[in-house]
Amino acid sequence: MLLPLVALMTCWHGSSQAARPFMTDDARLTTEGSCQVESWTRRYADRTENWALPACNPTGNLEVTLGGGSFKDPQQGASQDQVIQAKTLWKRMTPNGWGGGVALGQFRHPSANVGPNNLGNTFVYVPLSVSFMDDRLVSHTNLGWSRDKSSRNDQFNWGMGMEYQATGRWLLIAETFGDDRQKPFWQSGLRFGVIPGVLQVDATRGAQWGAGSKNRWLSMGVRFTPEKLF
Repeated sequence: MLLPLVALMTCWHGSSQAARPFMTDDARLTTEGSCQVESWTRRYADRTENWALPACNPTGNLEVTLGGGSFKDPQQGASQDQVIQAKTLWKRMTPNGWGGGVALGQFRHPSANVGPNNLGNTFVYVPLSVSFMDDRLVSHTNLGWSRDKSSRNDQFNWGMGMEYQATGRWLLIAETFGDDRQKPFWQSGLRFGVIPGVLQVDATRGAQWGAGSKNRWLSMGVRFTPEKLF
């Protein structure tokens, strides 16, 4: 996923429809004819974020995400964020091959974007994934653009990540991501398949390169992907 990183720092935009716990998106879609739910809590030194992102794939090559999050900040108080995103693939990844796609979406911060027709920040990005070792090791790269509605500033977004299937149930991840306006971020962690391919839980630790403890976080999440719903 690069989701708008207002999900992370309320200042960077990409996607988050990457499979948890990634912020860097992959060139994959959720199961055709089904939906998935990703939910997580991210804790910083001075605030906590809670997110839920349901996504469905009704056609086989169109994944639509509609969800949001809430956070409590000692200076800004409580706030809610909303995101809608659509992703499709122009090349599906195969074992020891590569895949690519494109995603488009909007992020809304209701307290700043008032009114039902006052659309929020727009983003678009291209996810690329490369498989090695029969999918045991996979790399992900994101390149994208976003436009901040309030400031009317454009920015370039990027992300690079690696996932390694250590065992049948344990997946290790590491990534770095950011934009052209601030220092990048990093994150590492693991995911455990409670029911492999259906129910996973994860935990990560991350921070902004060269920043203080305020921009460090711990996150815990869950991902549920039933095989078939419609």
